[in-house]
Amino acid sequence: MRFMVIVKATKSSEAGALPSEELIAEMGKFNEELINAGVLLAADGLQASSKGTRVKFSGEKRIVIDGPFAETKELVAGFWLWKCASLQEAIEWVKRCPNPMPGEEAEIEIRQVFEPEDFAR
Repeated sequence: MRFMVIVKATKSSEAGALPSEELIAEMGKFNEELINAGVLLAADGLQASSKGTRVKFSGEKRIVIDGPFAETKELVAGFWLWKCASLQEAIEWVKRCPNPMPGEEAEIEIRQVFEPEDFAR
């Protein structure tokens, strides 16, 4: 099973605050553990939404909306894509993760990714 592991943005990440050298080192070690366990498929941090754009679809119309997206309650600061045997395994890995937003309340969401066989009829 594959899981998208989503790090939610905070006020400081949206303000463009970069992680400390200590956090970068801790996350590097954690990512090495994921690699060595055969779990990590992809990972990246995202720039603040002020550097992003959305394209809204309304019928045949396409409306481009430049960030920041202040009206949005939850934004994404980064993600991993993991291969795990179960949701429980993904949860256990997240529990081992360093706090992605030290000094702030952080949240990580885990979502299972569709596989081709999920669409077989």
